[in-house]
Amino acid sequence: MNFFAGAALSFFGLLIGLPILLGILKYLCWFTTVNECRCKVFVLFGKVIGVISEPGLHITPFAIGPSVLLVPFFGKVRTLDLRLDQRYLRSRAVNSEEGTPVGIGVWYEMRVSDPVAYLFENTDPEGSLMANVTNTTVRSLSNMPLDSMMQNRHHMSREVRSEVSPKSESWGYSLGSVYIRKVHFRDAAMIHQIEQKVVNRLRQVTSAIRQAGDNQVDIIKSRAEREASIEFAKAQAVRPRLVGEALREIGRDPEVVDTLFNVLETQEMVAGNGEIVLMPPGGSMLSALEAHRDAARTPPPTGR
Repeated sequence: MNFFAGAALSFFGLLIGLPILLGILKYLCWFTTVNECRCKVFVLFGKVIGVISEPGLHITPFAIGPSVLLVPFFGKVRTLDLRLDQRYLRSRAVNSEEGTPVGIGVWYEMRVSDPVAYLFENTDPEGSLMANVTNTTVRSLSNMPLDSMMQNRHHMSREVRSEVSPKSESWGYSLGSVYIRKVHFRDAAMIHQIEQKVVNRLRQVTSAIRQAGDNQVDIIKSRAEREASIEFAKAQAVRPRLVGEALREIGRDPEVVDTLFNVLETQEMVAGNGEIVLMPPGGSMLSALEAHRDAARTPPPTGR
C-alpha cells in the first residue's frame, strides 16, 4: 500500500508540479525556447543584454549571463518575427511628364535584419518603410514619360529599391524585392476619352480592312472576267476556222453534203413549228390550198 501510495503521489506530483516548476523557471529566465524564424531580445534597465535567434532550447544564464535572472523583475523579453513579409501599396498618385495623373501599385518584401535597431532606432519601422517606399515612388517616378511608365517597369522597380534600401537598413528592416505591378490612369474622364479613341480606331481599322478586302475581291473578279473574255474571244475566233475546215472535209463527198443539208433543212423546219401541207402527186397546188383553207375554217364536230 505504501508503494502504491508513493507511486500515485509521484505521478500526480510530476503531472501537476513539473509543469508548474518549468513555468516558474521559464518566467524567471532560467531557460527559454525559440521557435523557427523568431528571436528573443532581453532588455535589462533599458539596455539590450543579449539576443537569441537560434531555434531550440537555451539555458539563459549560460547563453547570456547571470544578469538575465534580473530581467523578469527589472526588464522584459521582446519576441520578434524574422519571417519574410510582403506589402502591396495600391494606386500611388504620380504625374507623368505630360501631366497625366497616373496611379502606380508597388509590391515589396521586407524582413527584420537587425532586431536591436528594429526595436530602438524607429518606433514604427513598418509604417516608416511604407511611407518611405511611397515617397520614393512618387519622387522618383514623377515627371517620367508616359511610355516609360507603361513599359519600363523593371527599371522603375530597381530605382525605387536602390533609394529605399539604405534607409531601411539603418532601421533594422531589410527591404527585399520591389516590383511595380500596376500602372493605370486615375482620371475617369481621361479613361473614357481613351476608350472612345480606341473604339474609333478599331472602327477605322475594321473599315480599312473591309475596304481592302472589297478592293482585292474586285481586282480578282475583274482579272477573272478579263481572262474569261480573252478566252471567249479566242474561242469565237477559232470557231469559224474549225467550222470551215469541217465543211471543207464534208464537201469533198457530194452525197454527204446533200444528206447534211437535207438534215439541216429538216431540223429548221421542225424547229420553226410551221404548218406542212401535203399534196397528192399530179394534183394542182391551188386546189390543194383551197381544200386546206376550207378544212381549217370548218369547226370540229362536237360530241353528244
